Amino acid sequence: MDSLKHDWLTEGLIDYEYKKYILLAYLKDVGKRFSQAELYPFMSDLIFHYRNLIKVKESKKIMSESFPETLSKADISKLQLTYKKIVSDDQVMEQIEEIIGFAVPKFKDLLEEGKELYEFVEEQIELAPVGVSPIYAQEGYLFINQDASNDLAIYRYQMTFFEHAEERFRSISTKYLMNEVRSISKTYENIKIGLAKTFSDLPNPATYLAISKLSLPLQQTVLPVAKRMLVRKIS
Repeated sequence: MDSLKHDWLTEGLIDYEYKKYILLAYLKDVGKRFSQAELYPFMSDLIFHYRNLIKVKESKKIMSESFPETLSKADISKLQLTYKKIVSDDQVMEQIEEIIGFAVPKFKDLLEEGKELYEFVEEQIELAPVGVSPIYAQEGYLFINQDASNDLAIYRYQMTFFEHAEERFRSISTKYLMNEVRSISKTYENIKIGLAKTFSDLPNPATYLAISKLSLPLQQTVLPVAKRMLVRKIS
């Protein structure tokens, strides 16, 4: 049970023991993922549910801002209607508050564990430019090397900007291109030159190398942490 439905709190039978069983099974699985050094998407999923619980606890209703933009308008409207209905039912609301009282500290403890894991992973990763960095760095290449091996995973990245309310956010998307094996004749700089020749739309690409001192799950941990580090560096 690696995921929890976005409406787990109100979906189906609203019963303290039943919801406690569902929640503990989910948290146990996420804890297992953390013990295997797998961060994503489990960490972001935990944050989503924790914020929703706090929102319900504070206001007794879910506002549209509580949900990520990946939810459709229909999903948000349905959830709002569901919460309006349960708020008017004292018995149901009592159960909801009891479930929240149990769930919030559980989420908080596991989030702290995830935060410690994230900080540990970030300490294991060194991020540096390959060669001379061009002025334009909003798109380019990200190399990932682990545990001093010769294997190199190559991604193309692109930075995007979007505005929400009065804030402006940066996000980064990556696309896997290929794996390379480093050698005396195939240095990081030579691989960068080869990419510039192959993909002519980026003749002078910004290229960054993320080196993990330990061998960790690439997709679930190293890549997402390296992406966040890259966003900060470029910003």
